[in-house]
Amino acid sequence: MKTSIVPYLVKRFLRFDKEQPFIFLSALLAFLGIALGVMVLLIAMALMNGFDKEFRKKLTIMNYPLTVIPKFYGSVNKNLLIDLENKFPKLNFSPYIQSSVMARSGNKLEGGYIFGVDFKSEAKVNSVLKEPIENNKFNKFDVLIGKTLKDNFSLFVDDRLMYIFTHLEPGGLSVTPKIKRFKIKATFDSGLTAYDKAYSYTTLSSLQAILNLPSNQYDGIHIFSSDPHTDILKIKAFLPATVTIKGWWEDNVNFFAALELEKISLFIVLMLIILIAAINIISSLLMTVMNRRSEIALLLSLGASSLEIKKVFLYLGIVIGVSGILAGTALGMSGLWILSTFDIVSLPKDVYPTTTLPLDLSAKDFFLIVSGAFAIVIVSSYYPAKKASEVDILTVLRNE
Repeated sequence: MKTSIVPYLVKRFLRFDKEQPFIFLSALLAFLGIALGVMVLLIAMALMNGFDKEFRKKLTIMNYPLTVIPKFYGSVNKNLLIDLENKFPKLNFSPYIQSSVMARSGNKLEGGYIFGVDFKSEAKVNSVLKEPIENNKFNKFDVLIGKTLKDNFSLFVDDRLMYIFTHLEPGGLSVTPKIKRFKIKATFDSGLTAYDKAYSYTTLSSLQAILNLPSNQYDGIHIFSSDPHTDILKIKAFLPATVTIKGWWEDNVNFFAALELEKISLFIVLMLIILIAAINIISSLLMTVMNRRSEIALLLSLGASSLEIKKVFLYLGIVIGVSGILAGTALGMSGLWILSTFDIVSLPKDVYPTTTLPLDLSAKDFFLIVSGAFAIVIVSSYYPAKKASEVDILTVLRNE
């Protein structure tokens, strides 16, 4: 009898009781609450990971994986570029000159940066610019602008766009900013509105002529690396003391820290849904204990141990909770498949880096969700199980 009493009683107590329907209803609500909680958590974490991954991908491209910058004026030059290319032949390098500018079209003004680059080298380090560079030939004072700037200013290819430089030049009794009109040769679309509006690219010779810079001197060198966290250490050890190197993540530490904090907060808040659902497990089991007190006392008097009674109600809660976790996992994975397969939700491109929902559920998050939900179920089932094992046989049998 002892070998079969626990599973038998678990099956019996799970059945619908016509005399006490609220017990079954409470257990059903607990099951549904846990299932919905797990499903929502899986989809929410996949969305958070997807957006995080998408932002990292876009920011890595537009901020460049690695950038060599000078500590002193003139320390980044052609000789340094040649040394880096010889020392690290597997990496791609693109020298640049940078200037703050105001783009003007009619009465519209927009602040930003213009980069003077070697377009052949730039195509190797920036995949966003690769297509417009390969499809066009850039001459002196031609410019490559972002799609957002083009749309905001209502510009077309071959139109002229005025740039007002922050560098000043003497003019009569005063100094005036340098102004130059560039011919729009092509546009790029990074998916990040801020960059598409602020960044413009022209040839190295164009900016060198405007800013009166020598042809062998640069403001920095952009580097493409598939493993920037490792390569930054190798390059740093090779660089002279007059220059330094930074990774793309160093300019976005606060942004990704905020994303991580938001992800943790969302996880905690949604885990509370499972916790609230687990309260239904407690109430359902406690009602079962109260309703079955006479049966429990009778079983104890017939030789059933307190441990067996505790196991019955512990397993009862685990069955309800684990069933909810399995159902929630199935619903969550099905929801992720539907969202990734069908274009159900469309995002505004001027707000997000992608127009479709980015989904990426990591194994770590999946394990944390399932294990966290299981821990809540175990804790919720333990107290009613303990109360059931403490039923006073004599009192119950005397009164009931």
